[in-house]
Amino acid sequence: MGKMGIGTARASKDKLYLAKLQDYYAKHRSLPCYARLGEILGLVAKSGVKKVLERLQKKGYLTRTPDDMWIPEHNFFERFVSNVAVPAGSPAAAHDVSAESFLIDQYLVHKPSQTTLIPVKGDSMRDAVHDGDIAVVERCSTASPGNLVVAIVDGEFTLKTLIQENGQFALLPANPDYPIIYPKDKLEIFGIVVGLIRKYN
Repeated sequence: MGKMGIGTARASKDKLYLAKLQDYYAKHRSLPCYARLGEILGLVAKSGVKKVLERLQKKGYLTRTPDDMWIPEHNFFERFVSNVAVPAGSPAAAHDVSAESFLIDQYLVHKPSQTTLIPVKGDSMRDAVHDGDIAVVERCSTASPGNLVVAIVDGEFTLKTLIQENGQFALLPANPDYPIIYPKDKLEIFGIVVGLIRKYN
């Protein structure tokens, strides 16, 4: 096998090794000692494990602490996003699906110091946001009509769509069983919802 073939095979194996480490980390929130790493990766020799970890380190997936512990680096948390969108309307012809690296945090969070994750409770926004969703909220004090916002209205938090009627701001639910909220006293914007995290099953 030529050098290119060896390199391609090694890169393919490293992807499998990385996937195993990602699954382990997702469950335990840490990476184990060399002996356990060998079991996870299916490698007997400690030197083989070390070489894999060093290759993943060069690619930015892992780093080593001063006390000789391996921990995830930024790229470790990359996921893959398909280059082909799936239609939500009529079915379309299927194509080969390729993927490129994608960081969820990079996609949803533009201002980390001003971003808060807030669990959603209740069904007043059921046509847009579900009970149990986690709203990705970027803190700010102003918003435009049409923005999905977390607001403080008359001293209470709520998540609604900001609207304007006759020059007055109000909060629109996404459930016809709930009325539009017109502030009796004060309406403050806590932040704008820039994304949602929803888990099925």
